[in-house]
Amino acid sequence: MYKTATTLALLLASAGAIAAQGKAAPDFPTRPIRIVVGFTPGGQPDIFSRMIGAKLSEALGQPVVVDNRPGAGGAIGTKIVADATPDGHTLLSVSASHVIAPAVRKLNYDPQKDFAGITLMYNASYLLVASPSLGVRNAKDLIAMARAKPGALNFGSAGTGSGTHFAGEVFKDAAKIDVVHVPYKGVPEALNDTMTNRVQYFLAPLASSAGLVRDGKLVGIGVTSAKRVTIYPDIPTLAEAGLPGFAFDSWGGLLAPAKTPRAIITRLNRAVSAELGSADIQQRMRALGAEPAPTTPEAFDKMIAKELGIIAAIAKRAGITPQ
Repeated sequence: MYKTATTLALLLASAGAIAAQGKAAPDFPTRPIRIVVGFTPGGQPDIFSRMIGAKLSEALGQPVVVDNRPGAGGAIGTKIVADATPDGHTLLSVSASHVIAPAVRKLNYDPQKDFAGITLMYNASYLLVASPSLGVRNAKDLIAMARAKPGALNFGSAGTGSGTHFAGEVFKDAAKIDVVHVPYKGVPEALNDTMTNRVQYFLAPLASSAGLVRDGKLVGIGVTSAKRVTIYPDIPTLAEAGLPGFAFDSWGGLLAPAKTPRAIITRLNRAVSAELGSADIQQRMRALGAEPAPTTPEAFDKMIAKELGIIAAIAKRAGITPQ
């Protein structure tokens, strides 16, 4: 009797383990994967999503398509993913705008509760660029010009609530200058108008602006990171340029809709992390001023929670409230 009960218990345990294994390894992916980017093509989330997506397609055996859904500082694309079926086939490429959004606008989704982290992908810097015709060659000159002409200078952004908008607001607050924010649909549009001096400066993603600085179409006058960037070692940090302690980094990662099965999250995390660890991707990212930085899903969730608190505190100091 004891042996029979023991055998039955072992059989049930074995069946449970098999069932658990089946649940932990769903048939995924079964169709193309869509990565939604809440901005126009050419911005940092777009560039790196396409870079990773091409490699991810090979690893997962399904096409990976980047779907640009610009508008409302990334909130339109974010809402699409929040409402998507949580099966791993619709993902969201996020940047700092994801944690900035609740500080500048009323949202119809929750940036934490409606999403599950997959991984942080990279850390980077914003590059303060100015129109060549403006005649400034460093951040001190720009700050002096802005202080001499309150309200006369404009700065561009990739849209209200974008990372570039908030980087501009933080710079404005730290430099104690009176300038006007001009939002655009995306990074390329803001860069174009900075080149032609329709707006005088822009805190642009390094990946999008590095080539234009190299070609002399823009003047690079400062980076927002705590240390100088490898690809532009001669451009000082804004802390070095007269704003002690200034640091405001750019970053990007991948999210899935909340309630996406943990097994799918784990598979996506491992696949993306493997690509970020490849020599090819690392070389290409670093050439654009970004540092690959894969994390666990749990660590990315914690990072977003922390960043939401940091941004809320900065917004309060700067007098920014949701509109």
